[in-house]
Order: sequence, then C-alpha cells, then structure tokens
Amino acid sequence: PHHADTMISELLAQTLNNMGCPPSAPFFGFIGAASALIFANFGAAYGTAKAGVGVASMGVMRPELVMKAIVPVVMAGVLGIYGLIVAVIISQNIKEDYPLYSGFAHLAAGLAAGLSCLGAGMAIGIVGDSGVRAIAQQPKLFVGVILILIFGEALGLYGLIVALIMTSKPNPGCDSA
Repeated sequence: PHHADTMISELLAQTLNNMGCPPSAPFFGFIGAASALIFANFGAAYGTAKAGVGVASMGVMRPELVMKAIVPVVMAGVLGIYGLIVAVIISQNIKEDYPLYSGFAHLAAGLAAGLSCLGAGMAIGIVGDSGVRAIAQQPKLFVGVILILIFGEALGLYGLIVALIMTSKPNPGCDSA
C-alpha cells in the first residue's frame, strides 16, 4: 500500500511538472506549419490560375504584351514561398520538449501567414485577370494595375511579417506551467 502511494505521488509530481509540455502540444505546431503552406499555396494557385486565364486571353489580341502580363502570375507564385518560409521555420522549432505556449504561437503564426496569402492570392488573381485584359486594350493602364497588384501582395507580406514575429517569441520551456 505504501509503495502504491509513493508511485501515485511521483506520477502526480511528474504530471504537474510536464503540464507546460503535454504530448498534444506538437500537434498545434504541426497544424500551424501545415496551415501556412496549404493556405498560402491555395492563394498562389488561385492567383496563378485566374491571372493566367487573363494572360492567355489577352495574348490572343496582343501577343507582344504577354511578357508584361506575366507579372501577376509571378506575384501569385511568391505567396507560396511565404507559406513555405513560415512552415519551415515552425517545423524546425518543434522538438521533443515542446511547450503548449509554442504550439499555440506556431498555430497562430501559420494561420496568419497562410490565410493572409490566401486573401492576397485572391486579390492578385482577380486584379491580374481583369488588369491584363485592360492593358491589352489600353497599355497606359500598366502602372496602375501594377500598383494595385503590389497592394494585394502586401497583404501576404503582412501575414509573413506577423508570423515571423510570432515564431520568434522566446520559448518559455516546460517548467513554467
């Protein structure tokens, strides 16, 4: 009976010491890394596809402007890179002693970057499609369309910056439960 009490006391003490690092904590970090990559790639894919349709359409009318019209496709592709950067940073920070605090911070970082890039990709795709078609009819619109695309891309960059700030928060360790 005394041995069982000692085992229960040791188990309770070990559980209380590990409250900051439950076995489920890495799950949140991995979901954050996956979210950053998945949502950013959704945005990049949508932006590329939507703008690409506009490029193909305008290329029939004005093939000499196709290289200028590729700009929104490139900008959409960069969004996927933002998600990749955040996913790699989060993944490299997940280790055996991983506090719940870090799991939540990495989940938030992944969602911030991924969903910002999804929104940016939608903006770039819609503006890129309409913009390159308009440029085919009036080339003087090029600078204005590029400025609108830059503001769309900035939304994804904001998500990347916030995600980098969240992933750089100091790890509190497992003992600070």
